[in-house]
Amino acid sequence: MSNFAAFSPADILVPAVKEPEKWSVVACDQYTSQPEYWRETADIVGDAPSALNLVFPEIYLKDADFDARINRINEHMNRYMSDGIFRGYSESYFYIERTMANGKVRRGLIGKIDLTQYDYNKGSESLIRATEGTVLERIPPRVKIRENALLELPHVMLLIDDRADKVMSHAAERKDKYELAYDFCLMQNGGRVRGWKLDEYAEAFVDADLKDLADPGAFEKKYGVTGKKVLQFAVGDGNHSLATAKECYNRLTAHLTPEEALNHPARYALVELVNLHDPALEFEAIHRVVFGVNPEHLLNELFKRYECVYAAAEGQRFDYVTKDKCGTITVKNPASALAVGTLQLFLDDYLARFGGRIDYIHGKDVTESLAREDGNIGFILPAMEKPDLFRTVILDGALPRKTFSMGEACEKRFYLEARRIR
Repeated sequence: MSNFAAFSPADILVPAVKEPEKWSVVACDQYTSQPEYWRETADIVGDAPSALNLVFPEIYLKDADFDARINRINEHMNRYMSDGIFRGYSESYFYIERTMANGKVRRGLIGKIDLTQYDYNKGSESLIRATEGTVLERIPPRVKIRENALLELPHVMLLIDDRADKVMSHAAERKDKYELAYDFCLMQNGGRVRGWKLDEYAEAFVDADLKDLADPGAFEKKYGVTGKKVLQFAVGDGNHSLATAKECYNRLTAHLTPEEALNHPARYALVELVNLHDPALEFEAIHRVVFGVNPEHLLNELFKRYECVYAAAEGQRFDYVTKDKCGTITVKNPASALAVGTLQLFLDDYLARFGGRIDYIHGKDVTESLAREDGNIGFILPAMEKPDLFRTVILDGALPRKTFSMGEACEKRFYLEARRIR
């Protein structure tokens, strides 16, 4: 495959540690309203080498020790590298099997993407695109975390619309002949993960399959479109992390020669590729909890904004939960094609006018629990259908932010592999 392919083999670092179950921790953008989860994770890790020391859980982004935490992360990266804690695999693909707590097995492929082929802006026609709106104000603090980092650890999951399941089938069919890179149980109900290094024979099949997914004629036939640029990869999880990597690379290029920019490791980002049609990949709605408001006032303003009824009727529906009551709301004159978009437009405006704070919650039970505290209100949203994703992004651009989640929080990608970016 060409060196300019959007997705290609990567130089992958794997921790060679005695307790890998203490190394891997869940994606940093999970459990953002549950500090007890991260305290429990820290207790489990203790003094053992861990990715927890190399990432910045987003629940702590607004803490006073922001800069000090970044410094500690960079110190740990340098120390782990100098201590020889990693085992390196040059120009490799890893085939991944993640067994979830429910017993389902999600398959993936680890490699690197070319950030010059990725554009997160709405209306993008790049080979790699965001599936949801990017919140630009979320990027600067993440740039500060990445800009001086020696390593990146991926929690980005990229989707392919591989209806015939060729890519993962070819990656998996000879796994008994591959080198097993790791096999262990994940903490905090994360299940189990196994990873194998593909051989050259399998790499050739995977590259050919990926090339087929970028064929313009097949693309137009699959989606019934004409005059549209090929969408080969859609960002399923970690769009803001990927947008941060892109921003950091763009800043670097201002200080590099064209040749240096072309070959700099920061031009690429390590990701996991997953087939949209994998039976173990389940789309979950991302719910909303609004903190520090008068729930009754918020609902009154919602009914002023839209034509709504407290019932399941024709229109866009979602449920609400407060300390005192719960029920269903139907919006009869929605402002967006999706219920999540209609609600989000209102909430953005409400918070700008009246104050409060919003969080995006994976899991109905957690949403309801938080919503029943004083001054809070929660909204339970319907899940999006998987087959609609690619065609919607092709025709309409990025979806409203936090439209869907790929599984529950404990099923998100755990940090494991690493890659040098400096």
